[in-house]
Amino acid sequence: MPSDAGMNDGEGFTSAVAARVMAEACRRAGLRSDGARLLRFGENAIFRLAGHPVVIRIARSTDYLPSVRNEVHVSRWLASEGLPAARIVDDIEQPLIIDGHPVTFWHLIEEGDRKATYAELGAILRDLHSLQLPEGLDLPPYSPFGRSDLRIEAATGIGEDDRQFLRKRGRELRDRLAELRFESAKGPVHGDAHVQNLMVDTRGQVILIDFEVFCYDYPEWDLMVTATEHDSLGWQTPEQYAAFVAAYGRDLRSWSGFPTLRAIQEFQMTTWLMQNVAESPEVAEEYARRIASLRDDDAPRNWHPG
Repeated sequence: MPSDAGMNDGEGFTSAVAARVMAEACRRAGLRSDGARLLRFGENAIFRLAGHPVVIRIARSTDYLPSVRNEVHVSRWLASEGLPAARIVDDIEQPLIIDGHPVTFWHLIEEGDRKATYAELGAILRDLHSLQLPEGLDLPPYSPFGRSDLRIEAATGIGEDDRQFLRKRGRELRDRLAELRFESAKGPVHGDAHVQNLMVDTRGQVILIDFEVFCYDYPEWDLMVTATEHDSLGWQTPEQYAAFVAAYGRDLRSWSGFPTLRAIQEFQMTTWLMQNVAESPEVAEEYARRIASLRDDDAPRNWHPG
């Protein structure tokens, strides 16, 4: 790990900090940062440059450096396979480390006038899961809890009782997972396979993005996202979910292990949102809604997309 690794856990990572990191990364890469626009602030800060067809991703700390390096390797491999996926900018050093934050540069995807469908998500996951990894691409296994642990310990603005509850829930879910027997063979797994990680460009091509937790593991980990969003949260219509299942060829809800994966996904979604409770009252309110329902397994999940 580089000497300027900044061994922090993401505490104090704000949109203002990310903007300063972005400007310095652009200076080092010989790009203009004036007019850059923050597109998203979550696990990463994502900026679109005004003067170049480039998007910049900034990770919270160098605790995430292995996954950032993994993103770079995966992007190059998917390009070689011809799978429509986000492309790294090859003529810039990847990643840069700026004040303890790994930074990567991506070719801008010009979005068209529609969003990807759930049928298209099912189809691209089917194609991805059918690929064979090349020699030399050493992907990690899926890690359901690694980042959740970091988030629980680093989060500010939450009560200590919440922190204790989430630690206990994490231990319980690990025990349940240890008892599962998966039905499928291992292969390439996106690791965060929801429809928002697809973009449709101006030519109508559906493009897979966001490879920070890409791994080699059971494909069930990709299917659990949409299955949970539908089964627990009702975020898709029955027709949308049926289209997803038809395109992929499997409904994860029919598997006996689905309740455990659903609980893990709800846990992940709550801890992901928790790290940004100080950003706005709306985020804090949604976190409070999620943590309250996690405390009661039978409570309805009236969650809003974050």
